Amino acid sequence: MKVVVESFTMDHTKVKAPFVRKCGHINTPKGDVITKFDLRFTQPNEQAIPTASIHAIEHLMAGYMREELEDVIDISPMGCRTGFYLIRLGDTTEETVAKALINTLKKILNSTEVPAANPVQCGNYRDLSLFGAKEYAKDVLAKLEKKYS
Repeated sequence: MKVVVESFTMDHTKVKAPFVRKCGHINTPKGDVITKFDLRFTQPNEQAIPTASIHAIEHLMAGYMREELEDVIDISPMGCRTGFYLIRLGDTTEETVAKALINTLKKILNSTEVPAANPVQCGNYRDLSLFGAKEYAKDVLAKLEKKYS
């Protein structure tokens, strides 16, 4: 059996970041739907978000996206550091997720601290940059608002 990894089938040289893309769904045996979204922040192979910035965005998005969308299972940074994967229970449109992301980015810009930035709640709490998170949020927000407004 050959395994197909969806993200490896996308031509990373042809996409234009930032964007929100529905990139997968699973229908469970009990009839639930689990949906995966690609929340791309930077252009693949041109810019990667520094570790401290993407880590801070992850901490901030963990709460803020759950305020915007119900049934969020997980938000995780991509290994290539160009964005995040959002996994949620149920199906929804890219536009709904994009609006939630836009609202989340606005909340990041107003944040005064990174949640869970301590050794009890985070395994690498020293590697967080609120300043960097805000810089990327500002850039991505401006571009997404043009695209999805």
